Amino acid sequence: MSGIGFRHMLGSVSGLDAAPGADPSPRIEHLLSPAQARLSTVVVTGIVRAIDAAVMIGTGAVVHVVYLSPVLPFDWIYPFVIVVLSMSALIGFQASGCYTIGALRSFFRTGAKITLTWTLVFLAATALAFFLKTGGNFSRVWLGSWFVGGLAALLIERFAVSRYVEAATRAGRFDRRTAIIGGGEPANEIIRLLQAQPESGIRIVGIYDDRGDDRSPGIVAGHVKRGKVADLVEHARRNPIDLVIFTVPISAEERLLQMLGKLWVLPIDIRLSAHASKLKLRPRSYSYIGSIPVLDVFDRPIADWDHVVKWLFDKAVGSALLLLALPILLLAAIAVKLDSRGPILFRQRRYGFNNELVEVLKFRSMHVDQSDATASKLVTRNDPRVTRVGRFLRKSSIDELPQLINVVFKGNLSLVGPRPHAVQAKAQNRLYDQVVDSYFARHRVKPGITGWAQINGWRGETDTEEKLQRRVEHDLYYIENWSVFLDIYILLATPFALLKHENAY
Repeated sequence: MSGIGFRHMLGSVSGLDAAPGADPSPRIEHLLSPAQARLSTVVVTGIVRAIDAAVMIGTGAVVHVVYLSPVLPFDWIYPFVIVVLSMSALIGFQASGCYTIGALRSFFRTGAKITLTWTLVFLAATALAFFLKTGGNFSRVWLGSWFVGGLAALLIERFAVSRYVEAATRAGRFDRRTAIIGGGEPANEIIRLLQAQPESGIRIVGIYDDRGDDRSPGIVAGHVKRGKVADLVEHARRNPIDLVIFTVPISAEERLLQMLGKLWVLPIDIRLSAHASKLKLRPRSYSYIGSIPVLDVFDRPIADWDHVVKWLFDKAVGSALLLLALPILLLAAIAVKLDSRGPILFRQRRYGFNNELVEVLKFRSMHVDQSDATASKLVTRNDPRVTRVGRFLRKSSIDELPQLINVVFKGNLSLVGPRPHAVQAKAQNRLYDQVVDSYFARHRVKPGITGWAQINGWRGETDTEEKLQRRVEHDLYYIENWSVFLDIYILLATPFALLKHENAY
């Protein structure tokens, strides 16, 4: 049951964009403090694996340098043994459950597992060397010293990790802030099961249900009903929510589609509870929240390691492009200043990730007294508001180059992503979100300087509904099919797309 499949099913459902709801309560605002950015458990456990491997390999090499380098060279046998034993220990740590958040938090229990696994790996290596009669190929003093030094280094490292993870856990940094859709007994049972599994990391922030009758009481298992699904959409725009769990039965297909049609535009994971479903699938068909089986409906795009890779890509490649573009930036700045009075840069507020407003930098391309900060009127061919230099900058997209500063220093733009639009941008005198129902779904990822739509010809003026529809379709394709290789392809194709500027004024 893929998100893409559901998106096509939802295409015929009206009202994809929610109307504003009631203001969230103080309790919600406190629980969802933006200052407490959530840490990805996948990324944290992956980093600890890498640190473990570095500690084991590093101590093996250091012991050789300290004890053996004056008398024995670092022949191939030593790096071979170091890597093989370190990777074997890493597999053993994984098999014994040393890479869960609970294990990272508990030093003594996990330390005992690490000690036992490390000891078994060295005993196995010693036995294998004895039976193969290869023990004379490397120093037993080195092996014993590495055993002691490596174990000590691992335990010190894990003690530091446990202190950090425990502090982050207390601060709620690993909590998955979760909203429950649906009330009554199904919601009560889900909440009870989640509360019985403290290691699940679920923090329930509210219950939402479109029903207002006795089937959906105001309080369920001690949690207050916060409103309808439309209210949840409005709250999630202003407060971080990670996960939505539906307790609505699968048989209520029309009701599910209506609610999913409002929620899929948000950058959150959406799961359908299957613990009480009469539809019995194979265990591998489900994912699990703790021990609760769920069906994956939508996944937050570009999450966990994908987010890390894209962030590193933006910073590294963005910095390189900014350095390469400095001469062009300097010449463009001089030309703007000499051509007309006013500031060199134009600052415009646009929709960013999750509909947040971000300030985007551009070279000023209009006369200062005719600038349109909200883009309430699209720029057209031979628009008198555009300066002589501005017309060239817009056609060549050089006016967009200052946005590299947004990417590298501000972090509110990506190199590649859906282009951010101004808040009052219109197509045929209608706001963009009024033209395309799924418009706000393009804000599930960080906007970019260039994108899939731009290299496929949907760049520049969006004066008709058809143009805007095609651009949104391309943006959604990019979100659903993202990879770092797709980003590289789009970046490489962008200069060629800029040569076709018939829609850029």
